[in-house]
Amino acid sequence: MAEYRALAELRYRIRLFLREGDTTALSEGLEPQQYQMLLAIRGLRERELATIGTLAERLAIKHHSAVELIDRLEKRSFVKRLREKEDRRQVRVLLLPRGEKALAGVVKERIGELRATGSALVRNIETLLERRNGNPRKKSARKGA
Repeated sequence: MAEYRALAELRYRIRLFLREGDTTALSEGLEPQQYQMLLAIRGLRERELATIGTLAERLAIKHHSAVELIDRLEKRSFVKRLREKEDRRQVRVLLLPRGEKALAGVVKERIGELRATGSALVRNIETLLERRNGNPRKKSARKGA
């Protein structure tokens, strides 16, 4: 029963965090998906290219939805598309200073909120992991008895 409560509480806390993120993004003049796209671009590993396919995967959306979202961001001068010289079919998306600034405002607030309330998320995850990790140990102890 404790696992159900912990999982329900974890889901609740994640949903709150996401909803509050949407609200923060809107207060900074970004649609929630625009914020997510800017964060996906900025959050890629150093050598990972921000291609449409990669970004679509990171946001768990279809390729054409990513294209439409990038179109809207490009119109606002938040991002820029660049065709690769070696393979003109390959398009890379670059975060522009204006997009970086918009993203930074949301991220600063989100990290502050997470630092203030994130311990509840961590506790729920730990509760779930301890129960999972604890069960095999109990079985092993019984076998040796």
